Order: sequence, then structure tokens, then C-alpha cells
Amino acid sequence: MNSIIEVSPKIIAILGYENNSEFRLNQLRKSIQLDNAEDIETQEIYFCMLNRNISSIKENELLELLSLLNASDNQSFPDKSFFFITPRIGTISPWSSKATEILKNCGLTFIDRVEKGECFKWSKEIEMQDLKLAGKSIADRMTQDIIFNLNDISDLFSDLHPSPIKDIDISSKQLLALQQANLELGLALNDEEIMYLFDSYSKTNKDPTDAELMMFAQANSEHCRHKIFNASWTIDGNSQPKSLFDMIRNTHINYSEGVISAYEDNAAILSGNKAERFYPRDGKYSSHEEEVDLVIKVETHNHPTAISPFSGASTGSGGEIRDEGATGIGAKPKAGLTGFSVSNLRLPS
Repeated sequence: MNSIIEVSPKIIAILGYENNSEFRLNQLRKSIQLDNAEDIETQEIYFCMLNRNISSIKENELLELLSLLNASDNQSFPDKSFFFITPRIGTISPWSSKATEILKNCGLTFIDRVEKGECFKWSKEIEMQDLKLAGKSIADRMTQDIIFNLNDISDLFSDLHPSPIKDIDISSKQLLALQQANLELGLALNDEEIMYLFDSYSKTNKDPTDAELMMFAQANSEHCRHKIFNASWTIDGNSQPKSLFDMIRNTHINYSEGVISAYEDNAAILSGNKAERFYPRDGKYSSHEEEVDLVIKVETHNHPTAISPFSGASTGSGGEIRDEGATGIGAKPKAGLTGFSVSNLRLPS
């Protein structure tokens, strides 16, 4: 079957459907800005890492579960003027995690992992430098990689071992060691935070590790400012009686009527009304009158939405469903909505 090719003894590639509409292809052609961009074609491609050899029967089972049994019978793999866009090497995509789990649950235990990519190809021969330019104009370098040779697909499944923990030598290099680590690790710490860490670790007579600094940076990032909201603070030398979080809670303290739960779980509950709910009991579906209380909650996801908008927004919406489902003995979420409101991201034109 020419829709499957063996990349290595443990990896196979499977051609899928042509997966872009003419509208999307026209967008790609405009973004590539090459003289021969009009000839571009795109196609799904799947890469499977196997733990043993498989028969043609098992191949067909795999194709059927991927809905590819008749996808590419009359097509063959490109041998020139093509590249693959795949999830970033060293990562496992969310699609891969779920698809691999489904395949294994369906009895395809010979699959260790499956990944999905996209093949971009031309009918005419294209210079490698032009292919590289085209790939860079299409791929998202934060989440994707470009592969120009089918034999390099094994890099997608490379088993990367964690780097050993590294001590940041403030004992001898003093503050300079933290400043260098801040730049090398991309911690985005300001001068006040660096000074705080230096003073704290100097008192313990212990060098911090890169893992400890990374955890501090994450806990103190714009996505998670809990310690700042609970901190004591002063204005013009006067200590304030309430933290920022106390000020937020103050509304509930003064106006708590109709509030069943607030600031206990990750979502507050407002008292609602009695309503009919349709669900099974004792093996039969029927209507049941019960109290239906309300949860309405908003969560901002500045990061990673600016880098990867759709997955960032789905993380926010999914987090809301999780938070509301965790109230009391379990809520029944009805909807998760996502909205985009962005400032000038200063992307080059």
C-alpha cells in the first residue's frame, strides 16, 4: 500500500487527505511570496512509532481508526520539493497524547506514539533555499518545526533526557550569577525580584538551583500573582489594613446575600431557583425538580494566548469548566466561551 512508508525499523509514515480549502491555499500562497507559490499542495501526514513489526491486517486497522483506509490509494510520497511541518521537536502535542491513548484503548498496542503533521509539496522542482523560506513563512516557530527530509522524522520521536539540575553560584559570583541566570534561563525577573532572591539565599548560605529559580519565576509571572495580591503594602508610608485580595473579598463581606460559596473553591456559587432537570435515576430518564444554583466565572489567559491563540484560549475555557465542576460535590458545566481581546502585539509587518 503506497500510502504507508517505512521511515525506520520503528517509524512509519502515512499519507492522509488533502486538507486545505482553496481559500486556505490562497492564503498560504500569499504568505509564501514565491514566484512558484501557485503550485503548492498540502496533505495530512501521520507518523507512528511502533514497538514491533505489524501485519497488513494491523496496518488496515490503524488506517481505519485514523479514517485513512481509502485516503491515499492513488498517491505516493513526494521525493523532491517538499517539507513537513510537525509539532516542535522535543514536545508531545495534545493531539498526539489523546490519539495515542485512543489507539491503545482500541487494541492497537503496537503503537507507542502517533503524531500528525502537514506535508507541503510542489509539482515543480524548488531550490532548497526557497523551500526554507517558504517553511519559515508558514510555520509557527514557537510550537512547530520544519523537516525537509523524511529520514529526519526520527528526531520527532527522540527521547530527550532531562538536563541535570544546575547550581547557580552566588557564593562566589554574588549578584552577577543571578543576573546571568535570569538572561540565560529567560526568567524575566526584575531587579527587585533578583535582589530578593539574592538576600534570601545568602541568609540560608545555599546556592539556588536553576529549577528553584524557574519555579519562582513561574509562581511570580503575570499568569499567577497570588503572593502579590496577598502581600502587605504601604501607600505614602502608611500601612494599609487590607491586602489587594482582602479588598476583592470585601464586597462579599458587605454584600453576601444570595452567595452560597465564595473564595473557597476556584468558583463562586450564587443561589438560583428550582427547575426541572432531565437525567436518569434507577435506570430510567425522567424529570426531577431540584435547586439549580448558578456559577458565572471569567478567567484571563494572557499567556500562552499571545503565542498560541487557539490553544491558549481553550486552556482558559477548559480551566473554567474544571473550576466550576470542582465546586461542592460537583457542578454540571453548561458552556465554555472564549473571547479574544488583544493589545498591539508589536508583530513586524
